[in-house]
Amino acid sequence: MLRKLIIQNYAIIDEITIDFSHQLNIITGETGAGKSILMGALSLILGERADSSVLVNSEKKCIIEGNFKAGHKPDVAAFLAAADLDADNELVLRREISANGKSRAFINDTPATLQQLKQLAGLLVDLHQQFDTLELGDSDFQRQVIDALAGNEASIQQYRKIFTNWQQLCKEVNTLKEQKAAFVKEADYHQFLFNELEELGLKENELEALEEELKMLSNAENIKGGLNTVVQALNNSDQPLVAQLRQLNIQLQPYTGMLKELPVLSERMKAAQVELQDIADELERLNDHIQLDEKRAEWINQRMGEGYKLTKKHGVKTTAELLQVQAELSEKLQQVLQLDDTIIAKEKQAATLQQELEKLAAQIGKARKAMTAPFEKEVNRLLKQVGMPNAKVQVRLQPTALYEYGTEQVELLFDANNSNRFESIRKVASGGELSRLMLCIKSLVAASIDLPTLIFDEIDTGISGEAAKQVGLIMQAMADKRQIICITHQPQIAGKANAHYYVYKEQKGNQVKTTIRLLDTEERITAIAQMLSGEKPTAAALENAREMVSR
Repeated sequence: MLRKLIIQNYAIIDEITIDFSHQLNIITGETGAGKSILMGALSLILGERADSSVLVNSEKKCIIEGNFKAGHKPDVAAFLAAADLDADNELVLRREISANGKSRAFINDTPATLQQLKQLAGLLVDLHQQFDTLELGDSDFQRQVIDALAGNEASIQQYRKIFTNWQQLCKEVNTLKEQKAAFVKEADYHQFLFNELEELGLKENELEALEEELKMLSNAENIKGGLNTVVQALNNSDQPLVAQLRQLNIQLQPYTGMLKELPVLSERMKAAQVELQDIADELERLNDHIQLDEKRAEWINQRMGEGYKLTKKHGVKTTAELLQVQAELSEKLQQVLQLDDTIIAKEKQAATLQQELEKLAAQIGKARKAMTAPFEKEVNRLLKQVGMPNAKVQVRLQPTALYEYGTEQVELLFDANNSNRFESIRKVASGGELSRLMLCIKSLVAASIDLPTLIFDEIDTGISGEAAKQVGLIMQAMADKRQIICITHQPQIAGKANAHYYVYKEQKGNQVKTTIRLLDTEERITAIAQMLSGEKPTAAALENAREMVSR
């Protein structure tokens, strides 16, 4: 609800403050008094673009401020949370325009972008001006109207939740299929690379071990010669070292009882003798095992060639890295099979969700279809009531593939002249027709949709008399549940106001300024009488006005 509107230094408005009623607020005034200026100022805090030409006094900023009571609207709370703004029942939307045309927006004194201001204001205010009927022509709004009247809200919430999950699953399936296609495209090459490695059948550290063995085989003669020399010196020469060490130790034995250190040294010599004998035996064993095997060397050369050819091919250096490449190739080949299983599983889940969606969509569609005839009948009745006896509305449900709101698109068609030729509203309805049609539709859904503050700017163009009276009655009924602000030239509508504001011009020094004031009962009667019969109302006009106000 818009509780207060403050306008400073905008066009020919110096400074005004309007405290609005929470019900039906009517604004009247002579043509050119500045009613449209009020709407222009209000549009600035609704996110419209600013123009520095609206500043009369270029030394002062233009400030437009709206004080709103947000109530407990979940969409407003969600917006404030998403924008990291404090959630508050009281919201102040402010727009400042400097002399150079620079504009700044604020929400509860926190700087905000123009888009944020526009988005939040859209949740708080529905400004409906003549020829400004984009919302009525919007297919989503048309669907929302039918769904609200059909009681589809809970079903659609459930449907949309499932639809989001279904869409996500379908997206995942498509992504997996793309991955599979990419894998399959390279599968033959991966299989060829894997087969090469598998056929070679390398073992852990094999290439490194073979390289060491090849070095040994290539130097077998030299190695055997060296081993033979050492073994000969230790065991088989004329004076083998092992035998010499044993004889030397025997020569020490007679003196071991005479020197206390000698037994320890004798034992150490004996241990050295045993160690040298063991070394000689090991060297002899190695010597016996070393054979100059040219076939083995040739085989090793060939296998190492095959192995290192593949390390070079895969850009690695060791057997371990090559085996890792083989494992990765094996995993890629397995992924294709795993992807098939995953795709099948997700497709089954998606099919289950699709069945649920189709079932829910059928229920939603059935409710929509059941509502179309009552909706058409009631809107057509209201159109006659507001002075459009030949106008008719028709609802068209166009079957479509599963989408966010079911399996049919909702479109409102319009026939202004009882020609039985129904076409899209946005194509055939005039501004005045659309304004009254929007009023009729919004009056029907007011109890079902949490509409924001409704502002109607000269919705009464082209009507008078009984039709204007009926428009007033419709607004009066709507205002029982939500705030309405209406600019009108029709006394029949003005007479239904809970709060009546009068816009007028007054001379201030050398300047003409627009101002506004709330009328009391007697002032209302006079203003309405002037709307009926002119600046000097007759007694009959005054009596008629009094009757309009009292009803």
